Amino acid sequence: MNHKKSELYFLLILLFGIFALAFFIFQPFLYALILAIVFATVFQPVYKRVFVLTHNRSALAALLATMSVLVIIIAPLLLLGMQIFQEATQLYTSLVGNGNATDLSRSVNDAIQNLLKLSPVPVEFSIDVSQYLKQGLSWLLQHIGPLFANVARVMMSIFIFLIALYYLFKDGNRLKETIVAFSPLQDIHDETIFNKLALAINSVMRGSLTVALVQGALTALGFFIFGVPNAVLWGSVAAIAALIPGIGTALIIFPATLFLFFSGETFSAFGLFCWGVLAVGLVDNFLGPKLVEQGMKLHPFLILLSILGGVGFFGPIGFLLGPLVLSLLFTLLEIYSLISADHEHDTRVEAK
Repeated sequence: MNHKKSELYFLLILLFGIFALAFFIFQPFLYALILAIVFATVFQPVYKRVFVLTHNRSALAALLATMSVLVIIIAPLLLLGMQIFQEATQLYTSLVGNGNATDLSRSVNDAIQNLLKLSPVPVEFSIDVSQYLKQGLSWLLQHIGPLFANVARVMMSIFIFLIALYYLFKDGNRLKETIVAFSPLQDIHDETIFNKLALAINSVMRGSLTVALVQGALTALGFFIFGVPNAVLWGSVAAIAALIPGIGTALIIFPATLFLFFSGETFSAFGLFCWGVLAVGLVDNFLGPKLVEQGMKLHPFLILLSILGGVGFFGPIGFLLGPLVLSLLFTLLEIYSLISADHEHDTRVEAK
């Protein structure tokens, strides 16, 4: 008996050591592999449809599904990221070069002072908008800058991502069966974990993030139409602000409207206000329920915190990984509750 325990302990120590070594070997590609799992889950319906159209040719279907992800998602995101980085750099340079004096900061301060004049009680209040903008842009450049500074590393990560995505489409079911076979949990719990994770990934990716991205894109389009500078940059900020409950894109559109109004562009200010209310504001009411009608529903404020914290911890990829980690947490807690309930039930049956 002691000999068998010694064998087991030695095997566990050896297994843990090899697992740690394997982790460090795969660590440079970890983010790419995680993203491949996420996109393989989200685009699984696309793969299945292509699989049928190609007469059950898994390799060809996986290749076509992978190319669709590259064309529809990866390429536009890279171009968008480069544009955001360029506009953020230009705006940060102008803020530093102008000695904290910009049209935006002056317009916002003028608007605040005019609003304070309407107050029956004298109020002394001032805000340095340029300083806050510099701090925010500095944070953004620190986290996004390294992504574009090392082009070779980015290209390698994209290559690993696409290869992993191809094989996840092609051999994903066999990989899932292997994990279930090695898992010490009951197969029903393993299946529940996989189903819940898939549900969580689809809910976050197709739900809250998609609505936020659509609202950010419409905000950027409105800024471009009505002449607000750095439209893509502020559209990306609006996409994050769209996750704030009760405020959303108004946090970005309202100051931009004031900027246009105090710049003498009254017609553009009115047009942007109507655009924000009709085109941007109604997206959440019409598109949101259709995308989040099924799946795990996370509170928008928790999603916002997970995105900001994810970007701070993981870097730019945290925009996706933050909400997914939060979804994984709630999924595992739910699975733990199910396992605990089953264990208590079995204990009561044995006691009787």
